[in-house]
This record gives sequence, C-alpha cells and structure tokens, in this order.
Amino acid sequence: MASLKLNILVYLTLILVVLAGGTIGTYFIGKYYNGFNVPIRTPLEAAYFTVITVTTVGYGDIVPVSNSARIFVMALILSGIGVLISAVTLISNEFVNARVARITGSLNPFEKRMLKNHIVLVGTDSVNMSLMVKLKEKNARFIALSSNQEFVSELRESGIKAFYVDETNEEQMKSFELSKAKSIIIDMRDKSHMVYAILLIRTLAEKSKMVVIAHNKEEETHMRSMGAGIGILNPFEMASNVLMQKLEELK
Repeated sequence: MASLKLNILVYLTLILVVLAGGTIGTYFIGKYYNGFNVPIRTPLEAAYFTVITVTTVGYGDIVPVSNSARIFVMALILSGIGVLISAVTLISNEFVNARVARITGSLNPFEKRMLKNHIVLVGTDSVNMSLMVKLKEKNARFIALSSNQEFVSELRESGIKAFYVDETNEEQMKSFELSKAKSIIIDMRDKSHMVYAILLIRTLAEKSKMVVIAHNKEEETHMRSMGAGIGILNPFEMASNVLMQKLEELK
C-alpha cells in the first residue's frame, strides 16, 4: 500500500514538474522571443498551450514558428506523454491485478503489500470459521488460507479474504508474508496434513506467534510434543472445564 502511494505521488510530482516547466518555457519563448505564431502574454495562455500539447489535443490556435520553440515543444510532448503513459499504466495495472485476483482467488500485488501485522487463519475447521465471523465484525486485518476450494469460494462471496492454497506447499505459503503476520492460527480437519503445515509455517514465520487448535486431549499432547514456539489451545477442554466449574457452583 505504501509503495503504491509512493509511486502515485512520484508520478503526480513528475506531471506537475512537466506542466510547470512547460508553462514557464512557453511563457518566456512566446513573450520574449516570439517563438509562436501569436504572442504569449500571460502565464494562463502558456499553461493552456502546455496542457493541450501534453494531452496531444493540439487545437492549432497556437503553433511554434521558431526552431527553438519547435525543439522545446517536441521535448515537452515526449516528456509529457512518457510520464502520463507510465502513470496510467501503473494505476490500471493495480486495478487489473485486483480484478484477476477476485476471479482466480489469488493474491494480487496490491493485497500483498498490505500484508503486515495481519492475522492468518490456516484451515477452515470450526474454530477458525467462528473466528472469521468475529474478526470480520471487528474489521480486523486478516486472511484465511485453505485447501478446501468450496469453502474458499463461499468465504470470498461473503466478503472474507480467503485464498485457495496447499498449506504444505512452501512456494504457495511464502507469498502470504507469514513472517510479517502478527499471529497465525492453525485449525485443520486433516491432522496429518496439519502437522506438515505446522512444521512449514514454523520455518517461514519464526517470529510470528503461532497457535494450534487441538480438538481433543490426544491431539493436544501430540502437538505439545512438537516443541517450543507453538501455542496450543484446546477449546473443547476449556469449555468442559468451564462447565464443570459452573456445575460445582450449582451444588
């Protein structure tokens, strides 16, 4: 995002420089050196000629007649068209990339630049599905990654930034800037697949906080055996403990 804004700011500055330079040059050549077929008496007339020249409108009411004026106008046209084409190409490419991403479900360069301090939900099991709703309500910056194409399509239709990806494919996972994520929450149905995903993500995002959702005591024990750097949450065990506490209070 910052890179796009910087590029746009650079091109806007260049356009203003071309217009200002063209206006000043036209004014002096037209007023003091009679370089055009009609006198250029005011800066407004010079600015008018510069704009219609750079935009290639060319009404023909003001025409360069001296060699110095012709050389100046050629330089103005080339520099103006070059800057305008570059600026239009940059902006149009961003919109085209965004449109392609909406159709294909891939991550476009604009979205990639925005991935920083975001939350990554890997997998579409029950806990992550519930988290997506809550995060969306709070307008949190997050993305969802899943190998379930049907779920991804449904999530994107509901306005969630979900992407179809093989969670164990290093090249695909790299593109989601996991190392810049604030936290990564893994909740997958296929537990063997989840183990490979955990190992890969721990390699790609060593400094990001990673939480794995365990759905039973056996899974929790297995995940804890994988070593440090992984937070384990067993929401079902937590819910059971809360219920037991409530039952004790009722006695």
